[in-house]
Amino acid sequence: MNLVHAVTKREANPNIPELHPGDRVKVHTRIVEGDRERIQVFQGTVMRLRKGKGPNAGFTVRRIATHGIGVERTFLLNSPRVEKVEVAGHTHVRRAQLYYLRGLHGKAARLKEKRMVEPTSAAPAEKPAEAPKE
Repeated sequence: MNLVHAVTKREANPNIPELHPGDRVKVHTRIVEGDRERIQVFQGTVMRLRKGKGPNAGFTVRRIATHGIGVERTFLLNSPRVEKVEVAGHTHVRRAQLYYLRGLHGKAARLKEKRMVEPTSAAPAEKPAEAPKE
């Protein structure tokens, strides 16, 4: 097996769920500071997904920092530095890349929340038996 095949054969990170543009996510990454290592959380909206499932596959997350400054960060899907990704919610978008968010400020930059219907169980819940009235 050659080196190129070994690098591209790397398996995907099992702690990353299926992502879509517009998802609100919390990305837990390992940060190395000197000889210490800690977990840092980057919370924001998925702006774009890149290149399917190969070794270069990644996603870009945008958040609004203090004083209304937008911060974007790109993560690789197969990176060992990404500890886990939590999906906090889904929003309704009609684009694959949400670059238009860069030009919006304040309330205009909000995205409409997508309501997810939870599947109900097959058996209906039974009502508790009522005591006979006297």
